[in-house]
Amino acid sequence: MTDILGGSIAEHFGQIKDPRQHQVDHVLLEIITIALCGVICGADSWVEVEEFGQAKEQWLREFLTLPNGIPSHDTFGRVFGLIDPHQFQSSFVSWIEAISQLTAGQIIAIDGKRVRRSHDERLGKAAIHMVSAWASANRLVLGQVKTDEKSNEITAIPQLLKLLVISGCIVTIDAMGCQTNIAQMIIEADGDYVLALKGNQGTLHNDVQDLLAYAQEINFRDVAHDFHQTVEKNHGRIEIRRHWTISDPEFMAFVDPKGKWTGLRSMGMVEAQRTVADQTSTEVRY
Repeated sequence: MTDILGGSIAEHFGQIKDPRQHQVDHVLLEIITIALCGVICGADSWVEVEEFGQAKEQWLREFLTLPNGIPSHDTFGRVFGLIDPHQFQSSFVSWIEAISQLTAGQIIAIDGKRVRRSHDERLGKAAIHMVSAWASANRLVLGQVKTDEKSNEITAIPQLLKLLVISGCIVTIDAMGCQTNIAQMIIEADGDYVLALKGNQGTLHNDVQDLLAYAQEINFRDVAHDFHQTVEKNHGRIEIRRHWTISDPEFMAFVDPKGKWTGLRSMGMVEAQRTVADQTSTEVRY
């Protein structure tokens, strides 16, 4: 079986159990291979995957047997609907990690998104939320976990982290993932984290806000900190971003006196100032 982008599909997907019970016309691994190649080339429906297969059949036959030609779109949909999603997810993550070659310091962004048109009011089916891990430098989705509600992202994020190899990487998560157990998981996996902070952690947001305001008032005098500023000008819009991070031991001890946040080394603030047509707005995030 072929190698795709340097990672053997057979090696990573060959352990998926074939859910079909009777005589079959198409090899499961070949169905998966065609689907993966089609999606890589931009197909986003089973009809388009079939069309890709038909257009590239001669090339596909260089490494696939295709005993009965290209499967129909109905076959793709039916087979993928029967495959154990956990088996496929584990195989997919393993394959992506093999071809993505994550390097130390690379950023992995974890984010939740609502899948468009995934709700069905007639059947009372809620919209699906997908929590995804995105390798920023490689521009690859490393893995995904489905959840029915946005509030369930808190439980989905640890599931996703268990699938990933994050050693030496920096994991970024929005405020939903600002949880002590998630921080601990990342550190125990030899990763680092940058977590957005809002009001979902008791007084922590207010404490950080007050400390950074105090540090600004004294112009960060005798406070261990870093500062960075960027300016972007585009189509009449000017956006200035100012970044402050504090690593002062006394400040950190005040924020986390009991050491609940494993690996916590600094806290920061981003001030984004945007000017459009002489109108200026400012947003502050922690």
